[in-house]
Amino acid sequence: MTTFAYQARDPLGHLTSGTLEVESRDDALARLKRDGFQVVELNEEESGQSLLPRRVKQADIIYATSQLAVMVDTGITLSAALGSIAEHEQNATLKEVLLDLRGRVESGEDFSTALARYPQHFDKTFVSLIRSSEQTGTMAEMLETVSGYLRSQLETRQKIRAALAYPSVMAVLAVCVTIFLLTYILPKFEPLFTRKGAKLPKPTIVMMAASDLLIDYWYVWIALAIAAFFTWFFGRRTEPGRKIIDWLKINTPIIGPMTRKVTISRSIRTLGTMVASGVSMLDAIRLTAEVASNWYYEQAWLRVLEQITQGNRICDALKAEDSLFPSTLVQMIGAGEETGKLEKVLNKVSVFYDREVETSLKATMSMIEPLMICAMGFVVGGIALGLLMPIFSLSRPG
Repeated sequence: MTTFAYQARDPLGHLTSGTLEVESRDDALARLKRDGFQVVELNEEESGQSLLPRRVKQADIIYATSQLAVMVDTGITLSAALGSIAEHEQNATLKEVLLDLRGRVESGEDFSTALARYPQHFDKTFVSLIRSSEQTGTMAEMLETVSGYLRSQLETRQKIRAALAYPSVMAVLAVCVTIFLLTYILPKFEPLFTRKGAKLPKPTIVMMAASDLLIDYWYVWIALAIAAFFTWFFGRRTEPGRKIIDWLKINTPIIGPMTRKVTISRSIRTLGTMVASGVSMLDAIRLTAEVASNWYYEQAWLRVLEQITQGNRICDALKAEDSLFPSTLVQMIGAGEETGKLEKVLNKVSVFYDREVETSLKATMSMIEPLMICAMGFVVGGIALGLLMPIFSLSRPG
């Protein structure tokens, strides 16, 4: 595909410009003519793709989806809307994706099929919702639904990151201060203690031994840090690694309860959005398992799916997963199934758990922050005490 930059006049005589990605110059001219444009200038753009394409952020996808929903709702054709959004898109990678989507839609390909070619930007939930709208003829409404769904997911992630920022900085600062005191400050006092022949207290002896280990075997510590990083980085991509990491996420004190609520909130919101959009229950639960982002919840949803295929109700299947799903959640879903209002119940439950996540985040941070301060004070204070105790003993007469 070749990219052409054009200037042309639209059917109303207004001068407009943009880019087209087509096979040849003749294809570009034909497409512009078909769209009612009178070409003023058409030039081939030089290929200037970088070795590292610019990353497409979730916020970029949400903004483009919201724009697309508004334009389609006002009666603009899908291909024209994609082209207009691409023309003003600042992210070069997303612009290329939008242009390719427009070309495929114009060639007769379903929008959902075209989206499925970019799984790194549009996940299976996005594609499934759009496919459902193609069958029901509710593209504009569905695009708005998808935009709202993605926005709520992004807001939850941003809240979690913001809440964890402070304790993360405190942890890194505590480690850095400890290493600095043990490898730079303490060695400066060691000759003084040796020269005076002072009897060192046990805390000071332990700290001096730790200082010697850090200084004499620094390369071992660096190697261990690198090995730990790569073990975590590649281990989380394997099933045993995922099981260990995800188990720690949902069972670690303080952090575990918050992680469980975040995972349940994401799962119920996805399930509610899919069911409300006309996606079949089996497909909705299968996609819910994929977005759970925790191995244990993913397997639980797959077991629920198996139970439903055998004719059981969702609430009955969830009862067997009582270690992961609270009984109140199961009862609310059961009430929705009995009254035939499962869609509304799922939406209300997702809103309830969104609020629970916010409350849990605040409660967790209110516990973590003082704990981090106490831990940092204990470490730094312990090192300072280990330095001062020998000095006090040396300063005493006799």
